[in-house]
Amino acid sequence: MTPLIKPPLPPMEACSVDAIPTGDGWQYEPKFDGFRCLAFRREKEVYLQSKSGQPLARYFPDTEAALLQLPAKRFVLDGELVIDVGGRFSFDELQLRLHPAASRVQKLAAAHPATFIIFDLLESETGKSLLKVPLRERRVALERFTAKNLKSARAIKLSPATRSLAQAKKWFEKVGGNLDGIIGKRLDAAYSSGERTEMVKVKNIRTADCVVGGFRYASASKLIGSLLLGLYDDAGLLHHVGFTSAFKTTDKRALTKKFEALRKPPGFTGNAPGGPSRWSTERSGEWEPVDPKNVVEVTYDHFTADRFRHGTRIVRWRKDKAPRQCTMDQVAHREGWAIALL
Repeated sequence: MTPLIKPPLPPMEACSVDAIPTGDGWQYEPKFDGFRCLAFRREKEVYLQSKSGQPLARYFPDTEAALLQLPAKRFVLDGELVIDVGGRFSFDELQLRLHPAASRVQKLAAAHPATFIIFDLLESETGKSLLKVPLRERRVALERFTAKNLKSARAIKLSPATRSLAQAKKWFEKVGGNLDGIIGKRLDAAYSSGERTEMVKVKNIRTADCVVGGFRYASASKLIGSLLLGLYDDAGLLHHVGFTSAFKTTDKRALTKKFEALRKPPGFTGNAPGGPSRWSTERSGEWEPVDPKNVVEVTYDHFTADRFRHGTRIVRWRKDKAPRQCTMDQVAHREGWAIALL
């Protein structure tokens, strides 16, 4: 039988909103901190697709093997790949999987196997496309699929879902550990491939006061591209925890002049910046240390593995605060969900 759904299939995406949507007609799900993944099973073949449409199976052979062991011989699932390390999801371990050497990937998979958290069924075992079926019916089909196929599948888990706003708010209180936010989906909506019209995401935006310990020039420019942020630990070491780069051109000129005058090693006395993010093309790999005299308040949505997961935004400069007051306890949070809860 010719597959009804073929990769690449743009996944349904979420529009960012400021608050959890209320009223009847919503399904709420935890937003996990991982890699989005669509899984296509065709008899003895499995194809894993990333959010951007790229193949993922070579980086997650353990997930591919787990899907091949399911009784169902054909299906299309939407979900999130995560890696549990010591009861917490590690985004660093996910990024390490994106390695060109198969032997290295196999070693990483053996040390820290991935888990595929599924939250939507797009094609049934019988080859029926569910793309135009409302979510309320797709969720029932997904739960039936799970009950039938996942009894002994440790590496594949069903994502929790609720229609209770109170429960969604409880989940939202734990955002910052394994949880990246809350997803709201319209129960009467079809699967809107590649669109942001039927699904929203809510993140818990917080602030922290950080020390500027260095900067990077923008690519092919003599103007600052990003400021490197740090926090002090209990031993008095300044650790690099992230960056901010949302500047206007006029601000960049003033910031460049200011921080070039403050260049002074070592900048960070604890964990120092590495090269630029593998996803970024806007920042050079080299960084300049500065005298850690300046404090800036920034907004952030997720702090994990001792750093901000995404870029931050400047709220204000804190001339009233001493750099040594900028400590790690600002970003301490409750433990997130353990995989055993799924």
